[in-house]
Amino acid sequence: MSPTNLDVKNFVEKPFNDLLKRMFDFLVSFIFIIILFPLFVIIAVLIKKDSDGPILFKQVRVGKNDTLFEIYKFRTMVVDAEKIGKQITVGKDSRITRSGDFLRRYKLDELPQLFNVLKGEMSFVGPRPEVPKYTRLYNEEQRNVLKVRPGITDYASIKYRRENELLARSDNPEETYIKEVMQDKLQINLEYINKRSIFEDIRIMFLTIIKILN
Repeated sequence: MSPTNLDVKNFVEKPFNDLLKRMFDFLVSFIFIIILFPLFVIIAVLIKKDSDGPILFKQVRVGKNDTLFEIYKFRTMVVDAEKIGKQITVGKDSRITRSGDFLRRYKLDELPQLFNVLKGEMSFVGPRPEVPKYTRLYNEEQRNVLKVRPGITDYASIKYRRENELLARSDNPEETYIKEVMQDKLQINLEYINKRSIFEDIRIMFLTIIKILN
């Protein structure tokens, strides 16, 4: 059965599930930040030695209920990369730095999003947050993904973990992303929203780790 507005509305109106998820996110992100702090320092040093510019990359994304927020990542591209290219990364993008290539391969560039989770802007698991440019293209049903907190990972992220390689094979990567990849991701996320639970989230987190290590 395909997702409907009513299905999503019924789930969102269960405050206990949202509270439990938020408590899990807060506690686990706080613990991870403390444990991983030495790794953060090492990565920061590598980025600064590799290229000029800030350690963190910040970008405006669309969060729950259309709220705008800044997502944090370790910088993996040259400074002002968005001004000299598209907002999507394709194949062996020349804007990616040497350290950035390694960080992206093992998803280490996503670690600063633990602070987004701690602040309540994101969750560990949920639809990946998009830039406003792309959310403006959502139809009414697809906009239901904006009724929940976006996440660091989800089923769509696992399926499209090599998205940049897929887009590199297209003659028009951005068009392929909008008309094919983004549409499939949104359908996957709508299905997730209708069945999500703490146990489902933990399963997705473990699957993500396994895929990264493979």
